[in-house]
Amino acid sequence: MNENGKVTFRAGEVLGAKIRVKIESGTTNDPPEVVYADAGEDAVGVTEYAVSDGELVAVKLLNEAGTFEVECTIDSAIGRGTVLYAAADGKVSDASSGSAVGVSMVAAGADNEHIEVVMWSLKSTTAATVSVADAGGLITATTVEAALAEIFQHVQSAQKFIPVPLTTLLETDGSNATALTGSTTPILDMANGDTDSGLVLTWEASNSDAAIFQVPLPPDLDVSADLVIHLRGKMGGATDTPTIGSDAYVNEGDTKVEDVSAALGAAYAEKTITIAAADIPAGAQTLTVELTPGAHTTDALYISAIWIEYTGTTLTS
Repeated sequence: MNENGKVTFRAGEVLGAKIRVKIESGTTNDPPEVVYADAGEDAVGVTEYAVSDGELVAVKLLNEAGTFEVECTIDSAIGRGTVLYAAADGKVSDASSGSAVGVSMVAAGADNEHIEVVMWSLKSTTAATVSVADAGGLITATTVEAALAEIFQHVQSAQKFIPVPLTTLLETDGSNATALTGSTTPILDMANGDTDSGLVLTWEASNSDAAIFQVPLPPDLDVSADLVIHLRGKMGGATDTPTIGSDAYVNEGDTKVEDVSAALGAAYAEKTITIAAADIPAGAQTLTVELTPGAHTTDALYISAIWIEYTGTTLTS
């Protein structure tokens, strides 16, 4: 039974002074053998001096009172108050690895210095000081807290996506909706036959009939954030630069909300129409949108893609 906080062990390998050590797995020696506690590993204490393999060594246990002198290795910088982690060969470092093991009392000027450290004898339960291994290379964060923030940032991203296939659009005269056909405008057809088989919605010059689509809204929609309709479009020439207006309706019997895109130009570009959060009621489950081009008496108007981006929210059930 030890009562003074320092215990004599036998070295299971060559050990340096002021090095974190752990009891060697499977040791049957008396006293037990200790070896380096490497990166991310727990330790029982810190060596008092250097010894050769097989020699006896005094170890200051981590639950001993006072500060510890420990050899360090510097990743970025170690200053006063820097949180330290277990590093290779029994050292401490500012590079995150497993749970934090202590905090530096001094600034370290170079690798292999012996620095004064307040060691923690218990595992850290603070998310900001517990590192993550990320063996799959899926995140950029290095601690549990930062990793959770990164995950939830993705969950609550403002770039959540609702596709609007052009094939679902209908033509409307304000009271009825009919399928798009090759004999009316707007027309849904391939851009240029087999040369360019990409589907394009085309309004011929001087035509501004409305096209309409409806999409279900996802359960993770944050109704306190804007909905943004994205259009990829262009004009057939440089004479006309119309905008595209939208009449939006949420669920059934909603009040019409009118918004407008920026002007289109002669090259394909992404344009947006923003439906303000104030116009999105709680319980929003469907969105219907009429798209109506502004006046374009000379040039045809082309739309090659439509989608909606929304902000997600964390689901509670």
